[in-house]
Amino acid sequence: MPELDPVIHAESRLRAITTLNEVGERNRIAFTKLQKILEMTAGNLSTHLRKLEDAGYVTVTKTIEGRTPTTYVAITREGSTAYAAYRKALHELLTTQLTEKP
Repeated sequence: MPELDPVIHAESRLRAITTLNEVGERNRIAFTKLQKILEMTAGNLSTHLRKLEDAGYVTVTKTIEGRTPTTYVAITREGSTAYAAYRKALHELLTTQLTEKP
């Protein structure tokens, strides 16, 4: 049976990396916009993004725009590759037919 990446497998992290994958590697999304899309609290989203960041799947950039601090999140190339592998493994898991009956 295929192994699912435990970093991505948690529902909140899967939702976050799926959204970031749609945004793409070259584009980034404001933390507050991502939070609104995912309907998560700031603390919960931060915790899950930290795990994805520690795995090298996302980057978090903090900037000052005008006088306002802004945080942007983007998927990395490694994150895109891991997400594609996760999708493939999940598809294989869901479509695998048992050859032996229990």
